Amino acid sequence: MESRDVILRPVITEASMAELDNKRYTFDVDTRATKSQIKDAVEDIFEVKVAKVNVMNVKGKKKRMGRYEGYTKKRRKAIVTLTAESKEIKLFEE
Repeated sequence: MESRDVILRPVITEASMAELDNKRYTFDVDTRATKSQIKDAVEDIFEVKVAKVNVMNVKGKKKRMGRYEGYTKKRRKAIVTLTAESKEIKLFEE
C-alpha cells in the first residue's frame, strides 16, 4: 500500500486540535492499515519522526431515510504521537 493510500485525511475536531500542543495528530486511515504502515506513511509524507501510534476502529452509525435503514461507513482512526525533537506537522497552510 502506498503512503498516500494509508493516510486518508486529518481529523479536525475540538479534541484533536487540543492535542496538537502535545504533538499528537489524529488521522483517518485505511481500514486495512497496520500501525507500522501508518507510522511509515506519516514519516514519509510529513518528514517527521513518530514515537507512537494508537489505532481505533469506529463502527458505522445506523441512519434512516424514511422507512429505509442503513449504516454509515465504518472507519479507522489513528492518533500519531511525534518525538520531542521532531518538527510539527502543518495541517493548515498559512
